[in-house]
Amino acid sequence: MFEPKTYAVQLALMITSMCCWGSWANTLKLTPGWRFQAFYWDYVIGVFVASMAFGTILGGGSVFLHELATPSLVAVSFALLAGIIFNAANQLLVAAIDLAGLAVAFPIGIGLALVIGVLLNYLLAPAANPFLLFSGVFLVALAIVVDAMAYRSRERNSGAVSRKGILISLLCGVLMGVFYPFLTRAMQGDGALGAYSVVPYFALGVALCALPLNYWLMRKPFTGTPVDFSDYTVAKPSWHVWGALGGIIWCAGLSANLISSRAQLVGPAVAYAIGQGATMISAAWGVFIWREFRSAPKTVNILLPLMFILFIAGLGLVALAPTWH
Repeated sequence: MFEPKTYAVQLALMITSMCCWGSWANTLKLTPGWRFQAFYWDYVIGVFVASMAFGTILGGGSVFLHELATPSLVAVSFALLAGIIFNAANQLLVAAIDLAGLAVAFPIGIGLALVIGVLLNYLLAPAANPFLLFSGVFLVALAIVVDAMAYRSRERNSGAVSRKGILISLLCGVLMGVFYPFLTRAMQGDGALGAYSVVPYFALGVALCALPLNYWLMRKPFTGTPVDFSDYTVAKPSWHVWGALGGIIWCAGLSANLISSRAQLVGPAVAYAIGQGATMISAAWGVFIWREFRSAPKTVNILLPLMFILFIAGLGLVALAPTWH
């Protein structure tokens, strides 16, 4: 079983999780015109397949299968609940972006999730220097706000913000902030799951939630026309591959994050905080690869560097927190 022994390796895993969580959505951009609800079925399949593959390959094979077969009902319940909550939050985030735009959905949803998630994880498993940790979280949250200001400047003619979009963003933020603490709880106590064996149960929770919720969102989307199952079945074969790959990339990020969170020096609060730096990675993709700001006003040229400075400073403080006591 792969277990990182040094903080350097643990930090590398947390950075890997940040990169994976900030990059998986690129696979959606590679399926132009395909509605997210159709894409999401393959994404869920990718998450589950990856959860089993990573556990088998990195989790010790027979050790992973033994842990998978012998957990307590409490641990399994927490892991399933984490998956259900995450799936609801993930799909609500997409709906909030459609209704209110990135400039509103991200600072409310992801910013709120960052603060709630770090606080709850720290209460469950205190680790690292709290001053450095929460100072870093504050800077990262501020960077998310600046990122939103940049998008708002780019979309200055987008009109009034949907009240429904704001409410959904708030709900998304609360849910996204509490899913990880349930995973942390599933790995504590008698009959606890391990960092590898908890992921398949989490993926099963994602699927159990996606079946009714994604079906409902296909029939009654918040924006646009209803989505028929034919939109999924007639998609290009490569689009199905991209959808599954998106789930695999996200699951790789979760696995890397959970493995690093088990280290006593790191703890789940630090691992989650660095993982949520994914917003900086997704912003970097938008700026440098997809050129989303090429026609934006000049104020964006000030906001974007400021955002990256705040992100890097905040993540630096969070990364230092486990080494300062």
